[in-house]
Amino acid sequence: MTWTLRKHLAMALGVATLLAAEVAPAVAQPAGRTLAEQLRRDTEAIHALGVSGVQARAIAADGRQAVATSGTADLDTGRPVSPRGWFRMASTSKTLVATVVLQLEAEGRLSLHDTVDHWLPGVVQGNGNDGSRIAVRELLQHTSGIRDDLPGYTTPDEYYEQRHDVHDSEQLVARAMAHAPHPFEPGEGWAYSNTGYVLLDMIIRKATGRPAHREIEDRILRPLGLDQTRWMGASPTLPRPHAQAYEFFGPGSRVDVTDQIPVDHENLSWVTTTRDENRLFRALLGGRLLPARQLAEMKRTVAVSAEVEKLWPGGRYGLGLVGRPLACGGTYWSHEGGDGGFITLNGVTDDGRRSVVVSMSEARGDTPEHILEQENAAGALVEHALCAGGPGTQ
Repeated sequence: MTWTLRKHLAMALGVATLLAAEVAPAVAQPAGRTLAEQLRRDTEAIHALGVSGVQARAIAADGRQAVATSGTADLDTGRPVSPRGWFRMASTSKTLVATVVLQLEAEGRLSLHDTVDHWLPGVVQGNGNDGSRIAVRELLQHTSGIRDDLPGYTTPDEYYEQRHDVHDSEQLVARAMAHAPHPFEPGEGWAYSNTGYVLLDMIIRKATGRPAHREIEDRILRPLGLDQTRWMGASPTLPRPHAQAYEFFGPGSRVDVTDQIPVDHENLSWVTTTRDENRLFRALLGGRLLPARQLAEMKRTVAVSAEVEKLWPGGRYGLGLVGRPLACGGTYWSHEGGDGGFITLNGVTDDGRRSVVVSMSEARGDTPEHILEQENAAGALVEHALCAGGPGTQ
């Protein structure tokens, strides 16, 4: 999540306790359907909720791929959704950041026990915030207690006024420091913090002398041949083809929000495709990006907050990676993302052999019920695809 938590799921988190009974249970793979047939049905089910465009790609254990699309990429022209369409990666890029941090740890260039002050002296301070008491691990795991205060829009007018605003990392951290931290000691509670990952990008720059996006490109994208994943900087556009991105702000207020600069453009302006996102997670869980010890650290999870657990039933957070149980047995790993109308869920089995990515080009954020319906329908697609070949862990 990025803005999934702030924009797409913020309302749901506020009423999660009241709506707990509406969260869909884990869904087993329906019998008698091929992976391709089930993927098509599931993309159509998401579209039927009112989501304008959906694309999904699943890869089976034997390498066979299934691709499905539903809806339209443009409500004005009726242009079909491309299975090769680009979308904003949003908080899925936290997995990229965490991978680079763990690579640096494996090289002895930093430690997960280093404090924020060790790398960024005096940056995290004021109103009870104390960088001398927060470790790199706690930033990675959202256990730092640092709050978010990201600028953003909640109405169509705010979108049009703010969509091209540019904010640097230091400004975003300073906004967060105006607030007292969450009421728990670092490492002893869990609260999702985009600001924590802004700080991690700053630490990568300090440790390497290079921007985090350059380290990601050289350490992850080029070695894996992920040429459909790009850092767009302060560009408000996406490469073509792409679907237009839409967001609901209330009854009848669907707005095309494609044209915008991500709020944290220095760190969150990544775009990708379902092909590349599948390859990324398969390589990561298959052990191609991290030594065994660092991958094991990434998969050491803690409980998330009670509110978020309502949205991720059984979910636990590692280091830039979410572990969730599969109905057919075992665990799958993921990190969803949501920004600028694009909502993406993904999953890969523990052995890295089966994976799936679904990108939706509309955020139904107008009511808590719609938010949960969209999340649950996409989650069911992930479950079905990963359970197509049997238990999740072999």
